[in-house]
Amino acid sequence: MPVHDLPTDSLAFVLLVFMLGLKHGFDADHLATIDGLTRYNAPIRPRLARFCGSLFSIGHGAVVVAIAIGASLLSRGWAAPEWLESTGTWISIGFLILLGGLNLRAVCVAQPHEMVRPVGLKGRWAGRLGQASQPGGVALVGALFALSFDTVSQAALFAMAGVQAGSWIPAAGLGLTFTGGMLLADGANGFWIARLIARADATARIASRVMGLAVAGVSLLVAAWSLARLLAPSLDAWGEGKALFFGLLVMAVVFASFFIGVRLARSAPMLTD
Repeated sequence: MPVHDLPTDSLAFVLLVFMLGLKHGFDADHLATIDGLTRYNAPIRPRLARFCGSLFSIGHGAVVVAIAIGASLLSRGWAAPEWLESTGTWISIGFLILLGGLNLRAVCVAQPHEMVRPVGLKGRWAGRLGQASQPGGVALVGALFALSFDTVSQAALFAMAGVQAGSWIPAAGLGLTFTGGMLLADGANGFWIARLIARADATARIASRVMGLAVAGVSLLVAAWSLARLLAPSLDAWGEGKALFFGLLVMAVVFASFFIGVRLARSAPMLTD
């Protein structure tokens, strides 16, 4: 996120960081990895399966907070080069378009009797880590996933806030706020997936398609908006200071889709042994 988009009001900034955490929790890579961890543990450790999303998020958030604190202590007097922001934006757009296309394809090619599984990129190199069956192992997977450009850039943003405030404490607080939003999204997602796995009817399959389309749609829309701002300076100027509004709008779309899926899943009868 461009630095000039950040709200100057402290409360608005904290709310924006929480919304960024929520949005990050609905990242396609998060959804796909939590889906895999939950499915793996559902038949052997059903109780753990319900909390795979929360554990993943805790591990992920711990790294975010650590990076934010460390960077705020080490980066006083240092300013990020201008090319870093534009490069990160282009990388983000590319990944969003790819993830949106892959998840849209997953919905389209799924057989009528199948539930749609979210598609991610990082999970493909997770290997056996995707079969973690202990709480610490699931948290470790989340921690490893935090070692990526997008997550480190978020933590760097919190570090900048700490540098401006003259202390690492604000950076840690923002990291925890971000983690709180992400924990809410990832925890709810893991619990929801565990619930869907326990069902095998048409309603559960429809619910999975609703979320699949939501993930694909949000990814492609955010990519389109970011690309439009890069190519049209007037649109970029109009969007300045509206980061919180657009973040709320994106999350409204995601949550509406999520609750539609949850409502559909609730209407389906549970399988019995």
